[in-house]
Amino acid sequence: MANPNGKVSITNVIFDMDGLLLDTEKFYTEVQEIILSRYNKTFDWSLKAKMMGMKAIEAARVFVEETGIVDSLSAEDFLVEREEMLRNMFPTSELMPGAERLIHHLHENGIPICVATGSYRRHFQLKTQRHGELFSLMHHIVLGDDPEVKQGKPSPDIFLAAAKRFEGGPVDPHSILVFEDAPSGVLAAKNAGM
Repeated sequence: MANPNGKVSITNVIFDMDGLLLDTEKFYTEVQEIILSRYNKTFDWSLKAKMMGMKAIEAARVFVEETGIVDSLSAEDFLVEREEMLRNMFPTSELMPGAERLIHHLHENGIPICVATGSYRRHFQLKTQRHGELFSLMHHIVLGDDPEVKQGKPSPDIFLAAAKRFEGGPVDPHSILVFEDAPSGVLAAKNAGM
């Protein structure tokens, strides 16, 4: 909906989760540093930025190829090993500063909010187990293993699926504000017209 000066007004909000609502990115970094140290290699920000927001297998392929360890460790084996370490770390996830205040503010003001995360259900449950009350304020949650999400970010799939599921949806993408921390996520939101 456009207001008198022609600007679109925001009616709904979609949140990414990892690194935005929950401080989980550090776990991925830590695990990837541990794995790479065995090959005397280091994990840097440019590689992390490429991987953020991707589906797990896509990110794993980027990881083993870009670091040059693909001959020693397949993307699939990397994921198995990473999974084991992450499973122990995820339940300790903390909220990012200000996340709780912002979600409560939007909720109290009747702004429909949801989460659109590349995380798969099993990881989502581990990451959010200490924060159920906050996530219960979401109208809905779209996960990376949702059947409607064919491709990971920067593809707009997850945000378009999220827009459809708001009450009375689908909501016009131009009236949705997306909170994202990953370059691929920002691109996905723009690709969705948000």
